[in-house]
Amino acid sequence: MKTEEYKVQFLKHLQKRVIVKEPVNLYEPIAYILNLGGKRLRPILTLMSCDLFGGSSINALDAALAIEMFHNFSLVHDDIMDDAPLRRSQKTVHEKWDVNAGILSGDAMLVLSSQLLESYNGEQFKRLNTLLNKTALEVCEGQQYDIDFGTRTNVTVTEYINMISLKTAVLVATSLKFGAIIALAEENDIENIYNYGLNLGIAFQLQDDYLDVFGTKDFGKQKAGDIIENKKTYLFLRTLELATKNDCEKLLKWYEIEQFSEDKINGVITLFKKYKIPELMEVEIQKYTLKAIQNIDNLLLIDVKKKVLMKFANELMERKV
Repeated sequence: MKTEEYKVQFLKHLQKRVIVKEPVNLYEPIAYILNLGGKRLRPILTLMSCDLFGGSSINALDAALAIEMFHNFSLVHDDIMDDAPLRRSQKTVHEKWDVNAGILSGDAMLVLSSQLLESYNGEQFKRLNTLLNKTALEVCEGQQYDIDFGTRTNVTVTEYINMISLKTAVLVATSLKFGAIIALAEENDIENIYNYGLNLGIAFQLQDDYLDVFGTKDFGKQKAGDIIENKKTYLFLRTLELATKNDCEKLLKWYEIEQFSEDKINGVITLFKKYKIPELMEVEIQKYTLKAIQNIDNLLLIDVKKKVLMKFANELMERKV
């Protein structure tokens, strides 16, 4: 099926499985965040992967919803930690309700993500649940690194790539691996599709960082939010590597400002441009996208199926899916 068809299939399943029940104040925020829209990238990948390896996407719907449920749980809690006002152009859960609602509804989503996997048989359930638990812990590790970076002055680009691998990329990789496990794919294919997702996830997050500052479209987030929140992204860390001592001091001074400041945003962007960070970042994004495409070559799939994965990688990086 086409990407949009997987999305429609998934959304029908979501509407059937996610209902608001008592206590309403627990389940309403869950329904709210899950119905805010978004690309539905991860569940689409689960369904697509299952089909590509000879399974039926219908059998992967609960696993796809488990992935989306977990992803949105992490977003609700991340938004609380970041004190983010918007998610997909709408109020975040803790803004619309309160912090307690965000914490408790988020906790419930984590439990529900695991419960959804109970529809699979013994061996499949074990593999899927083990993978979900491993991934969940890695996402938490990635989030902790992200928090730790906020108080460190010696973060390296390598450490940053590791952090986004854990916080973002492993869930993309797991989405694909879920589909392959359900389709009973060969073990080598299961690992290769995971690595494809890992590299694609890194490229996707790097591009997300780039678009946060230099994107021309509205992606439903606060513009230059990473600069406002003093996030040590690739752009910031690469600038520190390349800048003169004087410019490094300027950049660090800007990142001491806690409140919103147009001067700060413009000053930081000027430094990014001075050291050609946007161009360097495009090279880095392309590097991981090409790695993902190389992983496809290792799959025991016919060429027409490999082309589906190549097309998806290209469309994702062009923000067409």
